[in-house]
Amino acid sequence: ATKVPFKLNQNQALLTFEDEEVAQRLTKMSKHCVNLDSTTANVTVRPFELEMGFQFELHVTISGRKINVSEIPELPIPKEWVRDKLELSFYRTEEAAGGGEVEDVTYNKESGTAVITFLTPGASYNFVRCTKRPFCAEGRWFQLSVSPHFDLHLRKFQPYCRVSKKTILLKGIPEVEEDEESVQDMIEIHFQKPSNGGGEIEKIKYISKGAACVCFEE
Repeated sequence: ATKVPFKLNQNQALLTFEDEEVAQRLTKMSKHCVNLDSTTANVTVRPFELEMGFQFELHVTISGRKINVSEIPELPIPKEWVRDKLELSFYRTEEAAGGGEVEDVTYNKESGTAVITFLTPGASYNFVRCTKRPFCAEGRWFQLSVSPHFDLHLRKFQPYCRVSKKTILLKGIPEVEEDEESVQDMIEIHFQKPSNGGGEIEKIKYISKGAACVCFEE
């Protein structure tokens, strides 16, 4: 279960039921007459709407033109020279050797990584099973690590407002002389009775003054 924070204002209550059908039934009834000892209160039940969120589909594919390169050694030469050497290392005319014409090299000296972009679509697939690549620089040979580059695409991105199935928001509770705990008990008694359309309550929180941030599990 996920803990969801919510700002509960003065003279409001949150009730979470064991059975979601109870919460939905009470919401449909909307108005409820609650006995608070010295007075009878006409309170309103509202669906408990969670804060707006977003839903989307995330599609991940292996790039046909890019590969990731890591473990690039730190060399005492300018970044541009390292970039050129990487381009030469991954440029091959022979298909069996992998690679192809390089369109771009994005090199990060601090992390020792780079992204190689080939001109021809599908050129990077030659490296799917290749995890190491020899690299010659400054008269020495190194082994670079090669891994696939993943393209991420967001689709069907849209905002939504989720409504809790088991929790209701109670509004319009009048100010009474009884203390907060006593009023909460009376509210709980009312909404637990099947004759009032209620049912077993898992959790209840009533605020008589000010406001409070409460958490409940959804």
